[in-house]
Amino acid sequence: MISGTLALLAVIGFFISTYFTAIAYRWMDPEARYIPKFCQMGKETCASIVFTPRARVFGVPNSLLGQFYYLGLLLGLLSGYLWQTPFVWIAIGASLVTVALGIYLTYSLLFLTRVPCKLCFTSHAINAVIFVLLVSRMRGSG
Repeated sequence: MISGTLALLAVIGFFISTYFTAIAYRWMDPEARYIPKFCQMGKETCASIVFTPRARVFGVPNSLLGQFYYLGLLLGLLSGYLWQTPFVWIAIGASLVTVALGIYLTYSLLFLTRVPCKLCFTSHAINAVIFVLLVSRMRGSG
């Protein structure tokens, strides 16, 4: 049950991250017609935050790092290695960093840039749930 939920969340997170990465590298228009309305980013609102300094860690878009994170989780789940030591601890550590960054970015969205980005909040919530699931699985197996 936990593995299936993790996989679903990682797939959703991967698609959101891919969308943000495509916007960050200007591979697509944030208001493209083929993007569902609830996902579209207004050029003056959500899309604009992709280009702020807080949207980059180590010089690359946060979303690109998110793509690697979600792919790592998916590959770990598919291979069966995710629940083995040391992989599970690496996943928990990466997840903790992701949640900490998400808290900072949520604060930034709410109080600094003041942009209510639904996809950003969704991504941060997904990351928090992934962390809880990873930790609860470890506590249950320990």
